[in-house]
Amino acid sequence: MKSKISFLFLLFAFVSFVATAQSADTAKEKEVWMPSKSIAVAEYYKGGQEAMYQFIDKQIKYPALARRNRVQGECIVSFTLNEDGSTSGFKVLKNAGAGTGEEALRIAKLLKFKAPGPGFGMVASVPIMFKL
Repeated sequence: MKSKISFLFLLFAFVSFVATAQSADTAKEKEVWMPSKSIAVAEYYKGGQEAMYQFIDKQIKYPALARRNRVQGECIVSFTLNEDGSTSGFKVLKNAGAGTGEEALRIAKLLKFKAPGPGFGMVASVPIMFKL
């Protein structure tokens, strides 16, 4: 009888541990990094800044070299948002290294914005965080 109780206790402890680990992993996946300041160009992204960073989070592919060397940090990509909503003139202003700048540039080129209006174009920069 005592061994059955010990077995049930261990089984319960194991199931609780697995459930806690799974919920912790799920919470990590839902956490999307966003800068503390508002990004001006996000005003022209459908859904705003939160939607823009959710898109970035879904698209990001951590470079193998950066992952292997545990490179983390912020990359900043600058570009021009034209009056028709198109983008041009991409440039990496800050690079964490090991391929992160190139990946940040690739993601920035995927962003689609609404047209700000005739006679209104802007130079913008978007920070993209690489964190293991």
